[in-house]
Amino acid sequence: MGKGVKIAVVGGVCAVMVGGAGYGLHTIASALNGDGGTASGSTEAARTGPPSAGEVAETSKAFFAAWEKGDAPAAAGYTNYREAAQQLLAAYGDDAHITRVRIDPGTPAGRTVPFTVRAVVAYGGKAKPIGYASRLTVVRGQTSHRALVDWDPSVVHPGLRKGDTLVTGEAEAPPIEAVDRDGKVLTAAKYPSLGPILDELRKRYGGRAGGRPGVELAVRHEAAGADGGRAADTTLLTLAKGRAGKLRTTLGAGAQAAAEAAVEKYKDASVVAVRPSTGEILAVANHRDDGFDAALSGERPPGSTMKIVSAATLIDSGLTSANGKAPCPPSAVWQSQTFHNMKDLAPNENATLSESFARSCNTAFVKFADDLGVDALTREAQDRFGLGRDDWKVGVPSFDGRVPAAGGPDTAANLIGQGKVQMSPLNMASVTATAKTGVFRQPVIVPLSLDHRAAAQARGLPASTSQQLRAMMNRTARSGTAAGVMAGLTGDIGAKTGSAEVDGNVTSDSWFAGYRDDVAAAALVQDGGHGIDAAGPIVATVLRSAG
Repeated sequence: MGKGVKIAVVGGVCAVMVGGAGYGLHTIASALNGDGGTASGSTEAARTGPPSAGEVAETSKAFFAAWEKGDAPAAAGYTNYREAAQQLLAAYGDDAHITRVRIDPGTPAGRTVPFTVRAVVAYGGKAKPIGYASRLTVVRGQTSHRALVDWDPSVVHPGLRKGDTLVTGEAEAPPIEAVDRDGKVLTAAKYPSLGPILDELRKRYGGRAGGRPGVELAVRHEAAGADGGRAADTTLLTLAKGRAGKLRTTLGAGAQAAAEAAVEKYKDASVVAVRPSTGEILAVANHRDDGFDAALSGERPPGSTMKIVSAATLIDSGLTSANGKAPCPPSAVWQSQTFHNMKDLAPNENATLSESFARSCNTAFVKFADDLGVDALTREAQDRFGLGRDDWKVGVPSFDGRVPAAGGPDTAANLIGQGKVQMSPLNMASVTATAKTGVFRQPVIVPLSLDHRAAAQARGLPASTSQQLRAMMNRTARSGTAAGVMAGLTGDIGAKTGSAEVDGNVTSDSWFAGYRDDVAAAALVQDGGHGIDAAGPIVATVLRSAG
């Protein structure tokens, strides 16, 4: 990219600089010393406490003026992380080719100043205007005691995160027109959760889809994606259109719309739906402020939804069966750690595995820890359900689950989805699909044939085990802990509720996994409470709408 780009000063900026010349010169001199102290020779007493309204106005005004001029060192000097700020602000003009910058501050709210940016992106004889809104916060420097902009990349553009930068040039991949299984066009505008996924699909398959790259302003993510490679660029503005190639996905527009609407009702919510008979992913949705694709790449303890795998382990190990004994005492001790059930769950020393599963009795599963080897659950998860081997090739980055052979108290805790077990909604949707059919089919979002990917393999479940799991999940959906959520759903249904305590949080994570005919889904709502409180309604909505 070219260096030394000159950014024109537009109307109003000069007046700001002239009108505040005395302040501006002194502040620029101070800013060159960053947060390390005031300018040489200054006798001003160090200030303490939050910046005053006057300081907020003066600092933001000076920062905006330097930014408008394209003076990255000066603008960065008004921040509390000069090096990082200067690097990004320099790229704003040099690499992103953004010129003619005009910043209009809004009304401050305490120490936070909202503002709008209007500018022009010019590259290769093409130019287009760009406009967006952002905000900054002014804080007191820890060592200099000056009022400084609290640096974050989102100050420059709300789509930027730590490690990101802006670039303008030929796109790293041709554009794609992603379509669902029936040929309906899928866009991030209509289905916001698909934004990161469509970026990844474009990065991986844009060339194979037959497109031609255009010229774009994009966010370049230096942070690694879930698969270890650099995350795909995010397009902000297209200066010259390329030719889009058509890419068919396994998604279903109806299921995706239902998933988007369902997660929107809960903060930090994610859901995935798959087709058990094929492994095809039908819907992926997230509702999160951080933009993270927790649905495919999240790593959280799955709580009692893990009992699907645990029950299969007990059956396949010959320790019990669906109609065999699985007593549910009020508490159970394993290696000095005491486990309890939900407060309203009455103990039953004569319970079967089916009853303890349907009522989600923790102690029934913990009591079997004595009879299972440390690695029994791990082997079941890997060999039968395809989890934890890091070999899924979904078509976009994903997490493949983790079920380590943990000793000590974690041997028992893992059986109830706590301890060291980590899952994503994709993993639990796949577990549910395997339980439903008895066959592990690695989930995919684009056909394996598109790039000749080799699917992960697992043995799946014995027919008897699968039949017993379906019966227990059906009982849970009809008369167990999931009955209220699954009420009204027709067809062949099954479910498992779950809640997971994470990092000592007061409120547990809400988990729910279920199936209806040839659709399986799983949802997670962080800090959402019990499985039926938040994740359950999300899954029920998706199962009701996806066909």
